[in-house]
Amino acid sequence: MDKTIGIFGGGQLGRMMAQAALPLNIQCTFLEASTDCPSAQLGQVIVNQDANAITQFIASADVFSLEFENTPLAEVDALLQQKNLFPPRQALAIAQNRLLEKALFDQLDIPVAPYRAVDSLESLEQAAQALGLPLVLKTTTGGYDGKGQFVLRTATEIPEAWAELGPAGSLIAESFVNFSREVSIIAVRGQNGDVKTWPLAENHHHHGILSHSIVPAPNSAALQPVAQEYITRLLQHLDYVGVLTLELFVTEQGLFANEMAPRVHNSGHWSIEGAECSQFENHIRAVAGLPLGSTAVIRPTVMVNIIGQYPKTEAILALDGAHLHLYNKTERVGRKIGHITLMPQDAAQLTTLCQALATILPEPLALSSDMQIEL
Repeated sequence: MDKTIGIFGGGQLGRMMAQAALPLNIQCTFLEASTDCPSAQLGQVIVNQDANAITQFIASADVFSLEFENTPLAEVDALLQQKNLFPPRQALAIAQNRLLEKALFDQLDIPVAPYRAVDSLESLEQAAQALGLPLVLKTTTGGYDGKGQFVLRTATEIPEAWAELGPAGSLIAESFVNFSREVSIIAVRGQNGDVKTWPLAENHHHHGILSHSIVPAPNSAALQPVAQEYITRLLQHLDYVGVLTLELFVTEQGLFANEMAPRVHNSGHWSIEGAECSQFENHIRAVAGLPLGSTAVIRPTVMVNIIGQYPKTEAILALDGAHLHLYNKTERVGRKIGHITLMPQDAAQLTTLCQALATILPEPLALSSDMQIEL
């Protein structure tokens, strides 16, 4: 199939989408701030430095997608005058605003923690009184990997929280959720309305950044149909096309939605080797109008992020069942620069592999040399 897909952004997600597109004879172009980006090896990069860049980008492809939910809506609107974008603009606009996102979850009867809009020190004090402490204060727009957030535990911290986040503008205060773990469900919807979902991933974080994901999430048989119902409601309501991710908290009261991401997601990287059709290939298929592939799991899998500093390639590849993905990014503290997929034969081997990996990775993560992995 001869088609070109334009992608807003040229980071590692765009890179992996382009890698999935090539076997289908689909090319990708990218709109990025610099040609020094992970996707540069896989297609034309249009540098977004002036008004002509978006015009050139629109002319470079037949249909468009994105790798980052904070893609400027002004650029999307310029594109939509001439070409199609998947996922739809509505999903992007809602995902860019946490208040709109929470309102959508409420509308679709997807449980969320109680929340309040905050736009002043006084309204923050009122939110703290109404919701109780602790609570999580977040910027309404922007923020990722733990940025743009403040966990407010005592009333004496209210001035500090306002001083730190207040200048950002509109804020949202959310009740602190007592959850046992975080999971995410990833689904894809085709242009014909066909929907497929991958199994739940159990996600572990380190300093606000995803450390590793276990798939299928242990003890998730009862949670899977509930999560599938929630994400299907979103897909159908938004007339969505492409991959959508819904992050969820597991609580004693059931699943609570945290946020959605209208794109391929870090917790789905395992699917490149671990599923019959990866999130990246299925997203490309959906955007190109092709039939969707099976989301069945080949084997239980753990995906581990490489953060900050590269490990020795030979040390990773010496591990049986390990697959290494490097993103061609410069090293920097707290930066995702690659990932490793572990595909063991059983839980015992997986535990051994994770313990070995913990001694190899330069950046300490939520892995330890004495950890036990449950499948």
